[in-house]
Amino acid sequence: MNTKEIIDTTEKYYLPVFGRSLAIDHGKGCTLYDTDGHAYLDFLAGIATNALGYAHPAIVKAVSEQAAKVMHCSNLFYTEIQAKAARALCEVAQMDRVFFANSGAEANEGLIKLARKYGSSRKPSKFKIVTALDSFHGRTMETLTATGQSHYHEGLEPLPEGFVYVPFGDLKAMEDAMDDDVCGVLIEPIQGEGGVHVPPEGYLKGVRDLCRQHDALLLYDEVQTGVCRSGKWFAWMLDGVKPDAMSTAKAIGGGFPMGAFLVQERLAHVFKPGDHGSTFGGNAISCASCYATITTLREMKMDAEAARKGAYFMEGLKKLQAKYPAKVREVRGRGLLLGMELYKPGAELVTKALGKGLIINCTAGNVLRFVPPLIITEQEIDQLLKGLDALLVEF
Repeated sequence: MNTKEIIDTTEKYYLPVFGRSLAIDHGKGCTLYDTDGHAYLDFLAGIATNALGYAHPAIVKAVSEQAAKVMHCSNLFYTEIQAKAARALCEVAQMDRVFFANSGAEANEGLIKLARKYGSSRKPSKFKIVTALDSFHGRTMETLTATGQSHYHEGLEPLPEGFVYVPFGDLKAMEDAMDDDVCGVLIEPIQGEGGVHVPPEGYLKGVRDLCRQHDALLLYDEVQTGVCRSGKWFAWMLDGVKPDAMSTAKAIGGGFPMGAFLVQERLAHVFKPGDHGSTFGGNAISCASCYATITTLREMKMDAEAARKGAYFMEGLKKLQAKYPAKVREVRGRGLLLGMELYKPGAELVTKALGKGLIINCTAGNVLRFVPPLIITEQEIDQLLKGLDALLVEF
């Protein structure tokens, strides 16, 4: 198919739920190529998913070799590659047990079920879950209800009960929302979709203390922040406030659909056989990609590398903020999860950047979000900064 045929066929047969632009043919490193042969330096990485970029030899090899053996056999049987992936993920996450799912939303569903099951073992009324305003936890009915953005809820009522929302970073509001009927607090250590918001110092520790006081589970959504994205293997490690359980997805599959939630050992038996499951979760292909991704990132010491390159990138963005103070309100983030808040909506900049061969993203209306592949180089960061400088002149 040529570009027009791809677009026309997709528009005819696919539900119109995405705003799309390019027809992508292939990728290499941090660059994507469309079906007309144009190159685009990618600072979105499949929405923080392609940690090792495109066509990384370690992932290509692992997936190809596993596909020749077995792709799927269900979780009624053991596989060596699932055992290796489970051990590797628990080790880097500093958690004890893992359940593999297919997406971040599924992983967060697992956390919600875990908290509810835990709460019901204490008393029937202990089912409330506290989440943050401007959060994003997924698009299933339960996880979009957990999401603290009302526009995701419109037209889908009645929503599942039992969710309470508080402002992110406001410890007093969290304290006011807590009582002994709360079974869990689900928050992102750094908000991504909500506009790249880093919590104030001491906030996560304060939330953990409140959870302990009320016998509630501290649950982290590390779907976007995990797997070295923040400059640590997981963002909770920035402040050292360990959760009782956490979700992850996106980058752990290296581009393959995969999600997971991990728990401390004391929660390992909250679920009994039959309480939770997945047909495709932890399939051999995704586990092969997961294991190759984690192994490669460990060898590259990518947590430290992402912190170093993130600091370099942040410095460049702050120079642009100083150069355009009437256009750029703030630059924030950690590692290679960075946001540039503008004084007006940023969709126009995203479109113009694409015309210059740069893939960037705007979230929360006016925040340019940068989540490039973790293998991005300083030279490629400079290329983005130069292009963004030229775009801000006319913005």
